[in-house]
Formats: sequence, C-alpha cells, structure tokens
Amino acid sequence: MIDPVRQEIITSAHTIVVKIGTGVLTRPDASLDADRIGSLVEGVSKILATGRKVVVVSSGAIGAGIGQLGLKKRPSDLPHLQAAASVGQSYLIRAYDEALRRHGFHAAQILLTAADFEDRARYLNVRNTIHTLFDYHAVPIINENDTVSVAEIKFGDNDRLAAMVTNLLRAPLLVILSVVDGLFTADPVKKSHVPTHHAPVHSAPTVISTVESLDDRIVALAGAGKSELGTGGMATKLDAAKICTAAGESVWIVGGKRPGVLDDVLAGKRVGTLFIAQGGSLASRKRWIGYTVRPRGRYIVDAGARRAIERNGKSLLAIGIVEVTGSFAPGDPVLLCDAEGAEFARGLTNFSADDARKIKGLRTPQIAAALGTLLYDEVVHRDNLVVLNVSERPATQR
Repeated sequence: MIDPVRQEIITSAHTIVVKIGTGVLTRPDASLDADRIGSLVEGVSKILATGRKVVVVSSGAIGAGIGQLGLKKRPSDLPHLQAAASVGQSYLIRAYDEALRRHGFHAAQILLTAADFEDRARYLNVRNTIHTLFDYHAVPIINENDTVSVAEIKFGDNDRLAAMVTNLLRAPLLVILSVVDGLFTADPVKKSHVPTHHAPVHSAPTVISTVESLDDRIVALAGAGKSELGTGGMATKLDAAKICTAAGESVWIVGGKRPGVLDDVLAGKRVGTLFIAQGGSLASRKRWIGYTVRPRGRYIVDAGARRAIERNGKSLLAIGIVEVTGSFAPGDPVLLCDAEGAEFARGLTNFSADDARKIKGLRTPQIAAALGTLLYDEVVHRDNLVVLNVSERPATQR
C-alpha cells in the first residue's frame, strides 16, 4: 500500500543516507552475504537513477572478519575485535565495489572516527569529500574505523554514525535497514507482552507505522536487545531518530532482509516505521553544535534563564547559572540543563569551567571584578546556541 506521507518525503529527498546493519549483511554463520549486498546495491542503483544522491553507512566489517577468520562467535576483547574488523573491512568494501560496478558506479570507502566529527575543519572536509565523490559517479560507503576506534567497539554504533552523516549532509531522509521490520508495539520475540499505551495485554505485537514525536512511551518500546553480531539494537536506532528528527530530517526503519526493500522505500510503500521530521531544517553549523560534537560539561540554569533562552531567543548570562560541572575551555561545547537535570539546549561556551564557577549567579557588571576583565557579556551567545527539540506531543500510529 502506498503511503502519501512517505511518498512526499521520498519525493523531496534529494539525498538519502542508507544505513545497513551487520545482521542484514551476514549469513547465520557470520560470513558476508554477497548476494544480499548485490540485491541492496541494485536498489541503491535504482534510487541513483532518479537523480538522487545516496550515501551508504555500512556495518559488517567485524562480522565479515569473523567469517573470514573462521571464528565461531564474536570476540569479546578489544584486540580481537579490531583484528576482525581489519580483516573484514577489505572483504566488505570489495563486495560493495563489485556489486556497484555492475551498475556503472564506484564504491568509495570512507572510514571515520568520532574525532573526525569533533574537529570542525575535519568535519567540513568530510562533507566536501563526499560531495566531490558524487561528481565522480561514486557511492560513499562509510563505516566506523573499528581498527583504531576504541569507543565505537565498546560503546558506539553505526546508527549514531548514520545520524551524524545525515546531519552532516543535511540529507532529508535516513533509511535504516535492520533485521526487524520496524518499531513494534511490544518485543516480537517474546511470548508474553507487557501492556503499553499502544498494545493491550496479550495482543500480538504490530509495527508502528508512523511516529510523529519520540516521547518516553515510544522510547520505552525499544527494549535493550541487540543482534548477536552487531553493536546496536532498537534503542540506538531511536537515538539516531532523535538526532535526525530534531534537526529537521525524517528516519525510516525497515526490514533489510525483505526482497526489494529499497524499491518499496522508493515507491513510498507503507512498510516499516517512519519517524517524521520535527520543525524546520537547521543550518549546518548549528547541526554540528547541537547534534554532533560531544559536550565537555554542563551549565545548570534557573527557570528564568531557561525561559529566556527557549521562549525569547536570548543568550545565556552568568546570572542565570546555578551550577557548573565538567572541565572545559572557552569555545568548547556544553550542555544547558534545568534544575531537574533535563537537557534543553547546547552551545559553545565563552568561558572556561573555572571562570564560569567564579561568575555563576553574577550580574554582567560584576564579572569584570570577579575575573579582572570582561571579554564577553554572555556565557553562551545566542549565535552559538541550539535549543533542542523537547516536544512531548504523543506519538501516533497510522
């Protein structure tokens, strides 16, 4: 069945990021499934034929390495995980390149770490490289650099990487191909189901077709499960959806093992779960501040300061700061939280943590006396501040 909302989003999407999970790309024995890669690449080529640009964020290096090395299960220690990734990445990119060449395209390997997104110059260089690859009829195949990135293997996931790439390119749509068909009203693998806002006791779990707002009830449906070979699960996919929808981009989670899945996406069929973008699209720099670079500390502010920032578009002044946590320097990203600890904004601070502690609660004319100089009136200027999407409107099913 064709969904008008999905059709509209696809029609307006000039660039699409497709994230493919490890479980989609590998067979039960953990070896790389070249036939599935070929099928998915065929779907990508059909999207490219419409004049759209496609970027693929692909997991699977560790899984491919496990298969090539003949390991019986995913290693648990870091050196063996990195070794598996090192062996597997070459097989993974070769499989993509062979499949893409059959359709007249090149595979362009891009391996990234969190540090590439932390540094503004490197962040912009990645974007410039990707746009140049489009000119060369190449499809960027992006993966976390598992061989050197400790954080990715221990704590990270490619769902978040895909969201950051989507923000980087200001792509209107992120399609996440998963081993499940979308977000369910209850865990589809459990025999008994806990009642939720969406599903009564003992009802069979069903896919939620459309989510208009990621409230706490939707987040609670994610559970804590993850695939055997992958690092993520539905929780990380919802985190990715939060990042993208808050920046004005839509996210579509759909079963990646379904035959012709990308054909269905391109046609706007009602499959999987669609998370609809919230509000307008943010400028590139504000995307970086609000949803990419990792905060180094936080300002706890009073109710008046939060109100002035959220409702009146004001900067953060020292008088509104109640507490300062973390260790940071001028220009570093920080969180802005209310007295209950709820995060509502992010920004670049004009003061170090030590100086901020000295001036918290002070009026602007008092800052010079406390520090010996007054370089800035604002602790976080409005131009360097992003108010986050904190809508609590209920999610809907369609």
